[in-house]
Amino acid sequence: MTDRTYYAPTGGNPPQTQLLTGRAMFTEAYAVIPRGVMMDIVTSYLPFWEGTRLWIIARPLSGFAETFSQYIMEVQPGGGSTRPELDPSAEGVLFVVEGEMTVTLDGVDHVMQPGGFAFLPPKSNWQLRNHSTAAVRFHWIRKAYEAVEGLDVPEAFFTNDKDVKPNAMAHTEGKWATTRFVDPLDLRHDMHVTIVTFEPGAIIPFAETHVMEHGLYVLEGKAVYRLNQDWVEVEAGDFMWLRAFCPQACYAGGPGRFRYLLYKDVNRHMKLKL
Repeated sequence: MTDRTYYAPTGGNPPQTQLLTGRAMFTEAYAVIPRGVMMDIVTSYLPFWEGTRLWIIARPLSGFAETFSQYIMEVQPGGGSTRPELDPSAEGVLFVVEGEMTVTLDGVDHVMQPGGFAFLPPKSNWQLRNHSTAAVRFHWIRKAYEAVEGLDVPEAFFTNDKDVKPNAMAHTEGKWATTRFVDPLDLRHDMHVTIVTFEPGAIIPFAETHVMEHGLYVLEGKAVYRLNQDWVEVEAGDFMWLRAFCPQACYAGGPGRFRYLLYKDVNRHMKLKL
């Protein structure tokens, strides 16, 4: 696969002449946060981060999606953090959509560019800095790691979308594929962050209904996505947030590829007590 593109928000604020009508919605089964609402006014800041703002697009909510948070980080030249993660239970995935940054893990520098992917287990000794001359924008997905006696905590690793071959779904002639950054059978991992790709005309031909929660950030293209009982138009830069068992399907009408960054929780027993 060539010519990958990754949408990144840049903020700003809309003019007073703009119509209020938009596509944002929050229901008891799903939420859609379209790219047009990721403006300056909804950004946040974090302790011990310099030259940085972020869009928080998912956070644990009781009765909705409860397992993860997802940020779109924007770090200016010279910005970053020597104390990025304050929660010792948190594992993280970083995915770069624009610019360049250096992640230092245990004293070793890793330069990450668009498509760059990093998995950071809990209690990792990492720092992040933008040594370039332009802003870097990246996704940061966080989850409280669920340790299991007899299973080691997975190790950190760095890779890039362009270096991982997508796996075609069976019986789809390669029109629907998933880029998997970890082995699905590696039960040390309790979350998967993948990239799903649909060629023009490809579909999810049934309403998937399953226990995993989802965050879906559209990296490229457009499609109509089935969320519960609704068909919703989505495009690059939109975010879909699904609670467990929300039915979902997709039709990628084209004209180009439709790709999204997907989070889901996996490989653990269901909690029987709160």
